[in-house]
Formats: sequence, C-alpha cells, structure tokens
Amino acid sequence: MSFLNPWMLLGGLGIALPILAHLLNRHEVRRTDWAAMHFLNRNVRVRSRQIRLRDLLLLCLRCLALLLLVLALARPIWKNEDSSWLPGEPRAGVVIALDASFSMEHGGGDSTRFDRALEQVNVISEKIQPGDPVTLILLGGEDKVLIRNMAFDRDRFRDLLQSAKVAPVGLDLDRVPKRLKELLDDMEAPKKEVYFITDVQARDWRRSSVRFHETLAELRNDAEVFLVPVPGAPANLAVTELNLVSGVLRKGTIARYQATVHNYGEVPVLDVSVQCRVEGVQIDSKRIPVIAAGASETVSLFVPFHNAGSTRITAEITGDLLPSDNVRRVVAVVRDRVSVLCVDGSGGAAGRLIMASLLARGDGAKDEDYVVRSIPWLTLPTEPLEKVDVLIFADVPEVTPEQVVQLSRHVRNGNGLVWFAGPNVKTAVWNERNARGNNPLLPAKLGAPVDSRTSEGAGRPLDPAMPDHSVCLPLQSLAEDLFSETRILTRLNVEPSSSSFPILSLAGSNAPILLEHSLGRGHVFQFATSAETSWNNMALTPVFPMLMQQIVNYLAGREFEQPRLVGDSLSLSYVEQPDASDAVFDTPSKESIAVPVREHRDQFVAMLENSGEAGFYVARVSVQAPGMPIAVNVDPRESDVTSLSASDLNENLEGADITVVASESELVAAIDASRTGRSSWRYLLITGFILLLLESLFAEFLRKQKRSRSKQANPIPDKLTGLQDV
Repeated sequence: MSFLNPWMLLGGLGIALPILAHLLNRHEVRRTDWAAMHFLNRNVRVRSRQIRLRDLLLLCLRCLALLLLVLALARPIWKNEDSSWLPGEPRAGVVIALDASFSMEHGGGDSTRFDRALEQVNVISEKIQPGDPVTLILLGGEDKVLIRNMAFDRDRFRDLLQSAKVAPVGLDLDRVPKRLKELLDDMEAPKKEVYFITDVQARDWRRSSVRFHETLAELRNDAEVFLVPVPGAPANLAVTELNLVSGVLRKGTIARYQATVHNYGEVPVLDVSVQCRVEGVQIDSKRIPVIAAGASETVSLFVPFHNAGSTRITAEITGDLLPSDNVRRVVAVVRDRVSVLCVDGSGGAAGRLIMASLLARGDGAKDEDYVVRSIPWLTLPTEPLEKVDVLIFADVPEVTPEQVVQLSRHVRNGNGLVWFAGPNVKTAVWNERNARGNNPLLPAKLGAPVDSRTSEGAGRPLDPAMPDHSVCLPLQSLAEDLFSETRILTRLNVEPSSSSFPILSLAGSNAPILLEHSLGRGHVFQFATSAETSWNNMALTPVFPMLMQQIVNYLAGREFEQPRLVGDSLSLSYVEQPDASDAVFDTPSKESIAVPVREHRDQFVAMLENSGEAGFYVARVSVQAPGMPIAVNVDPRESDVTSLSASDLNENLEGADITVVASESELVAAIDASRTGRSSWRYLLITGFILLLLESLFAEFLRKQKRSRSKQANPIPDKLTGLQDV
C-alpha cells in the first residue's frame, strides 16, 4: 500500500480530541455514607453503566469516522494482490502527447495518420475514470496544451478533442521528453501514465540525440510510458523550392522562376503537373515525365509582370497524399522602373565592366525602365539618390561622415548597396567612418591587401561549395570548368561582423570574397576584391554578369520578397518613428494581430513572433494602410514521411523500458496490465461521512431521551400549598 499524500496521515493524531473531550466530561462520583441513599445508589449504578456504554459507542464512532476521513485524504493505493477484498477502482493521472506536425496529415483514402492517432486517444480515454487528472498536448512548433490537469469528464474531453488539428510545423523530437517531464511534475496522482502518439518519422528518430534517449528513459521514474506508433506509407511529393533565377522584377518584363519537386517515396512517380499562379490565376504549367525515388526534378516557370507592386506567386502540385507541402510561395515586389547607379573610383574601368555585365543580355535597344549609369565618385554629392534602387561603389577611395549617414538611410529605406574593393580604397578611412553608430554600413571591417596567388603565380579559384542563397542559384548551374575560370589575384583581408553572412569564399582558405548583411529594410553586399581586372579576372568570365544581375534582382526587391518558414518571426521595419504605435499583421486565416512598434538598434521594428500558419501574411503599418504580403512556407524537411519499421523502432528504444503498442487491442491490454493498484479513497470518504452522520443522529437521540426522562422523574409540582409544606 502507498499513499499519494502521506503527510495527511498526521491528521490521525486528531482522534485525541474526542478522547480528551470524553475524559474531561466524566463526572467524579462522591461517596456519601447516608443510610437513606443506599436505595438510590442502586439505581444510579445501573444508570451509570448504561451511560458509560453509550458514551463509549459515541467515542468509537467519532474516532473511526475521523480515521477514515484522514485515510481518504491520504489517498491510499492498494496492490491488487495485497487486499483484493477491499473495494476500489484502478485510477491514474494520464498525460497524452499527440504528434501534430504536418506529416501526421499524410494519408490515403479516408484516413490520415492524425485520424488514426485520434482513434487511439479515444481508446485511452475509455480507460480513464471520471475525476482522474488528464492532460492533452499537441506537439509541434510551440506545442499547444488543450487540457491541463483537468478532472476527467468524458463529454468535455470529447468536445476538446474535436478541436485538435495538425499544425504546419515540424516536430522537435529532442525536446519532447523534457516537455512531458514538465507536465508530469505538474500533475498530482498516485499513479501516472504517459502516452506518446506519433508517426515515428525515420528522419527524426534516426538522428535523435543521446540526451533524448536518456531523458526518455528517466520518465520511467515518474510514470508508465507508452509509445503508440501510427506509421504510414512513405509515398510523398513536395515542392521544396521556388526561386527567381533570371529576369528583372520590373513592370512589363518576364521573369523565370525555378520550381523543385522532390519525390520522398520509394517508387518513381510519373506525369507530375506543376502549376504556377500569380495572384491566384494560373499563368504557366509544366509537366515532369518521371521523378525517380528519392530524386528531385526542376521546371522553369515564366511569370509576366503586368502591374507594379507586390505580387503573390505560387508553384503547386496536386493529387498527393500530403497537401501541406504541395505548394511553395514567394512574393515579388515589382517596380515601374529599376535604376542602378555605379559610383566609380577607378577612373572608369570598373564602371564600364559593371555596366556591361548588367546589360549583358540586352538586345541593344534602349530600355527606359531599366537604367544603369556610371558616374565618377567625386560627383556623388550632386546625385539625388531618391530615385536610385541599387548603388554600386567600385574602388571608391573614401566617403564623408555625412555620406555614410546618407547611404545608411538610403539602404534602410529598402534599397541596396554593392561595395567593391580596389587599389584606391583607403581602408583606414572607411573603417573609421563605417564604425560610427550601432549598425555599420559594411558587413566587414577592412584589412590590408593580401596576395592570393599560388606558388606558380596563378590566381586562386572560388570555392564551388556555396550556401543556399538565391544569389548563388545561377552560379550553381554553371559547369565546373566555367566556374573555375574565375581567379582571384588580390583580396582585402576582412573581419566579418557578427551580423554578416559569407556567400562566396576562396577555395582552400575559406577567406570571404563576398559577404552580405541586412540594414533596416535593405541589404549590403561587400566584395573583398575589385570589380576591374587588376585584382582578378572575374569580369572576363561568365560568373560576373550572372552574379551581378542576380544581386541587382535580389536588391531590387523589398524585404518581404524573401519567404519565411512557419515558426519564423515576421518583421516590419520603419526608418522613422511611426505615427501609429501598433503595426497590424493579417494571417492567412484572415485574423488581424496588432503588434507594438519598438525601437531596436537605431530603428523602429514591429515583430510578430512565431508565425503559426502557412500562406500569405499581410503586414500593415496601421489598420488603414496598404499591406505588404509575406510568403510563409512549411519546412520541407518534414516532408520525408517515412516511418521507422517495428524492428528499427525497438532497436532505437533498446534500454529505455518503454512499452510500444501498435494496435488497439495491444493498447487496451497494456493499460490493463499496468494498472496493478486500486484506489479506495472515495469509498473511505463516503464511509467516514456516513459514520459522522450516524454519530450525529445517535447523539441527538440520546439528548432527546435524556430530556424526556428528566421530565418524567421530576415529582415536585410547579406550585406548593400550605398543607404540602406541613
């Protein structure tokens, strides 16, 4: 036998109170040697025995009732084999953890994995006794606790369970045991049980950490742990990428996007159709004849821009078993015109090469809506920057502090800056003026020039290993021999800031050649080498025009062009303090969320934490202001829905002492086998109250009997006469 609240047993000392009261209320009989009282003493002795018997009976009832109440509050649990004759019921506190990541939406026919998981929850609920504490949590992303320590009510539980839905997020398996431990510690029950219902994705379980297995095994110290797998078929197609690869985001042009479809299944998939939609209207469609198992295929989708402004673009497939990852979204900020200004400090050489690279694919006709100009660096103060979308600084010796402030403000407004090193750059001056303020203009601090040539005197190539950045996409399609034609002879030794991101580096040394960081609503790219040919031959290879055109495309879009993943924070930046104290974010489900505007690092930002839906959000500076769409997609890593086999799962859980149940019958049998104790506290509590009631009724009966006997034994009349007195 064990007790949930053993300290309540101290209340058993309370039986001393009725015993003490009984002893204090006893009357001492004083002996009187009076002959006339002998007859009366005989009757008194008989009556005294009866009174003592009744008092003892009342005392026993009070003590027994108090002991039963104390025992009930201590919540005893009896082992079935110990006291099988005692009444009781198998009771336990239950924590149900339900995997709600979007892979659980995978299914075929009329049932998904999540539907089968809900059926298992219903089986578990049938074994929960009314009043037992129960917790239900949906795991995935930020997790969602539907029920916490609720006294179980079947109807209410069923209603709350109907609100459970799959979230468009992945499952962080490593933090699951810790989360379950927190819920168990918050629950008071004589026996605790944990049920983890999941599709046991092989991707998550095969790379689970040692800490995960240790924490999972530690749960056995607090509760019985059951793992209920609901596996499914591995077949799944997903649109994993949608990227702009060529073209300018400008009204009246056509841009080429590239959509990637991955087959996560074990068999090839034939005749896959990919539709491209702009603002919900289909404008292109491509067919992929076959996608091999475990392979990806890409298609080009051509998007015409008829209007300026923010444009929602999607690539979608249909007929798949998991709809959440069948669509990929991006936002293109289309401008009426794109203006690029090159500020040349090299005497004209760098400016000519940059202009040639940006117009390399032109047909020779003048395009008034795509303007690329080059000016000497000394004439920069006379140029109005308001109409310039992208600034390119090539080998500019220095800038004034006022120009640094002007450039920083220009970038914060959502424009772009590209900076090239060169032999004329005064690094000390740039560093001194760039370091002013909390947010430097350039991504890295400038150092001394470094000779990058090999021992044979040849320049070093760029590292072909590039990050997953949209600027690198055209370069990844280049043949290796064409990419390796670029040779770096001289570079600046740079010290990247904590906010910078390396994009291109030197092969063999990882020395950064191209870095990027964001500043307000804009971005800055910094080359550690020159744009003209004194430090490299980049401008003479296919790399330069492809890279420069892609950088301009990247910078010509506002900050919302870059899609986010579900769970990311969404931000809206302001150059100056806005009139409204709150920004407004409209979710894909049409809910409006007000977000306070805060000052952060010399700028004003409204930050929506943890985007919880996939689709297009709309950010507004106020309720009445026009909105800017933000594309939010699901994480494609969750699209690998292959489940662990039963043998692999048992091997994975070896030594954890976790009960794995694969069917409803096994689940019912496992629950029955684990509940070896019975709780009798309700019966003890009811019995204690019944005894208190009997004691009260019996005491009242004795009081009435005593009053009745007193009236009958009184021989003295109310009024005395004179004769009687004589």
